[in-house]
Amino acid sequence: MHLIVGLGNPGDKYSSTRHNVGFMVIDEIIKNLQTTSINKSNFKALVYKAGDSIYVKPQTFMNLSGDSVVLIKEYFNVESENVIVVHDDLDLPFGTVKFKLGGGHGGHNGLKSIDSHIGKEYIRVRIGIGKPEDKNEVANYVLSNFSKEQFYHLKDIIHKCIDAINELKNTPLAIVQSRHTIKL
Repeated sequence: MHLIVGLGNPGDKYSSTRHNVGFMVIDEIIKNLQTTSINKSNFKALVYKAGDSIYVKPQTFMNLSGDSVVLIKEYFNVESENVIVVHDDLDLPFGTVKFKLGGGHGGHNGLKSIDSHIGKEYIRVRIGIGKPEDKNEVANYVLSNFSKEQFYHLKDIIHKCIDAINELKNTPLAIVQSRHTIKL
């Protein structure tokens, strides 16, 4: 069983923002699968099951993502190494995609919340969104929409992430890293 979590914030207001790229990946994955929606209010998430995978969009807002992830992980008895979290990464240029197991949260509040609930030993799909020139503008930047040009390229990036996520279920991380890392 694999738990694939896309990070983002609930609501139409945030649907096209940089911080919601994890939600965008989950939406694109489930669009092409036969899924069963799992409605448990204590999960505080949109949860979809397809085959041996659970796809999750926490509805707790980013800073509390771990509240949702831990409940779903425990309910389905998913091992930490089978948890894949898809998230935006300010430290990577737009269009870059990297994969890693464990590590620090890099100031990402969603990861910080997940780390505090399940530990750090889960796989991360890091999607670069770039960063603003002024560090004081980070909150506004992550909650702003992608530019038209970025949005145009985003579809390809999301599809490459989906290919990698599907491989991560059966292929060692090092191989997925060598095949699917995108550096700009």
